[in-house]
Amino acid sequence: SITGYIQACRGLMISAVCLGFFGAVFGLVGMKCTKVGGSDQTKAKIACLAGLIFILSGLCSMTSCSLYANRITSEFFDPSFVAQKYELGAALFIGWAGASLCIIGGIIFCFSIAENSNSARRGYAYNGATSVMSSRTKVHNSVPDKTPPKHFDKNAYV
Repeated sequence: SITGYIQACRGLMISAVCLGFFGAVFGLVGMKCTKVGGSDQTKAKIACLAGLIFILSGLCSMTSCSLYANRITSEFFDPSFVAQKYELGAALFIGWAGASLCIIGGIIFCFSIAENSNSARRGYAYNGATSVMSSRTKVHNSVPDKTPPKHFDKNAYV
């Protein structure tokens, strides 16, 4: 008895929630800090899969919210529509924001885990500590200067 677009929106939202759950599970397995999942290359592939699932979940949610909003706005501006007219509510805006964050998070998840395996990691050599005083040249005056240093004047603390 429910119209077709509401059933489509409901199906898309349910699939978005299910995909988000599986994306979270794959994301936990694919993180470097967990011991489940195998080698680093396998974990990177699992993490990239999790990012793709998050992107797909966000697209399903975005499609559902946009489909419902399109129907609401077309009914609202239709002068021949005589039934109760609805307006865009907070739930749609929250759905759009959540879908956007899910898509952005999936993209970040895909690119943050992927490492460039072709180039070796550069190491930095430790050169030892050097003091600031030894790197400056010391000036020995016979008469000490009584003027305060420029970096400690009254405007330094304002």
